[in-house]
Amino acid sequence: MRYKITAILFFIGLLAITAQTSESDLKEKARIIHNEAITIDTHNDINISNFTSDKNYTMDLDTQVNLPKMDEGGMDVTWLIVYTGQKELNAEGYKNAYENAISKFEAIHRLTDEIAPEKLGLATSSTEVRKLVSEGKKVAMIGVENAYPIGTDLDRIKEFYDRGARYMSLSHNGHSQFCDSNTGEENDEWLYNGLSELGKEAIKEMNRYGIMIDVSHPSKEAIKQMFELSRAPLIASHSSARALCDHSRNLDDELLALFKEHRGVVQTVAFSSYLNTEKDDAFAAASDNIYKENAKEMGFDILERDSIKKLTERAQDDYYESYRKLELISKPEVEALKDKIEPVNVSDFVDHVDYLVEKIGIDHVGISSDFDGGGGIDGWQDASETFNVTLELVKRGYNEEEIKKLWGENLLRVLDEVQAVADNIQKS
Repeated sequence: MRYKITAILFFIGLLAITAQTSESDLKEKARIIHNEAITIDTHNDINISNFTSDKNYTMDLDTQVNLPKMDEGGMDVTWLIVYTGQKELNAEGYKNAYENAISKFEAIHRLTDEIAPEKLGLATSSTEVRKLVSEGKKVAMIGVENAYPIGTDLDRIKEFYDRGARYMSLSHNGHSQFCDSNTGEENDEWLYNGLSELGKEAIKEMNRYGIMIDVSHPSKEAIKQMFELSRAPLIASHSSARALCDHSRNLDDELLALFKEHRGVVQTVAFSSYLNTEKDDAFAAASDNIYKENAKEMGFDILERDSIKKLTERAQDDYYESYRKLELISKPEVEALKDKIEPVNVSDFVDHVDYLVEKIGIDHVGISSDFDGGGGIDGWQDASETFNVTLELVKRGYNEEEIKKLWGENLLRVLDEVQAVADNIQKS
């Protein structure tokens, strides 16, 4: 009997060693692929207070994205977002939004041109991305979330292009002068039943200058009309699969089919409530109690979304920065919750990648986080944990070529095609 027990223990030990070796091999394989791929995250929000000589992304700030975190996680390219919340459709609103947008453009250029040009470069094309990566630099690109700052002056589309913008969405949370937002679905209230006449003209201008059209926030009808009108492929800079998570921000199978038909790309987003509503709600309910208690000690008032919308752009930025500090203070207690309640994690995220790849093919799927704008999941809470996404992809059986496509090659291909369309339009 003693020999049988010894043999069984030896066998169990052998299995454990084999499992450890297998895990180690997977990590080594994933690390090689991760280092070879150009890793592009297409949506990272910013606060201009983090773009000064005294406080900036060369430092490991309390932000989900900065250069030290990008270095640690092996993230090569961050799309920094010129975001403007939706306000009234009038001259005053447009003026204030334009000033806000310009301040963010200038902040990004200050970082790349003055603060950290030896570490970070601004790219406006796939060629520039590849050159900067080959030089060992990190890369910044610029996306515009909400065309509201354009006002009714479509010449500003070229201005934004000249300032470095290479994608733009025509709305955000609320109907803009260009199109209906997905938020209209809640009460079935629409302004245009898709695009406005101004929005149709904006599509032509974006095609003309080479700005990728981002459909992550507009309504379904508006998105369908954009596909009909655009001569270039479209992107969703940060959206996931509605079949897996029924949120109006996600894309249903009908819209996904259009991305395949028109050679676009869907950048799957690591935003917990867009990945698994049930898990997100359960974990959020428990963690909210922690945040409320810690907010009291900080003297910080947690606002409802409607109240946040009423703040000025600068006040919104300050609020979200304070909320980020609250999250950091609360992190140990929130981490302890994971022993009781499973949060939305990298596996849930890659479930959406799997679904999208199955539905529309590997050539039409990419990756985004929405860091510093609400994004972040267990295992990919900030740029320092970027490798974990690649590791999960390797575990799911994706090969090196496929992972490179997901991490950046698909997005760069669309960027090239959009610019080629623009070049042809300008020649004609």
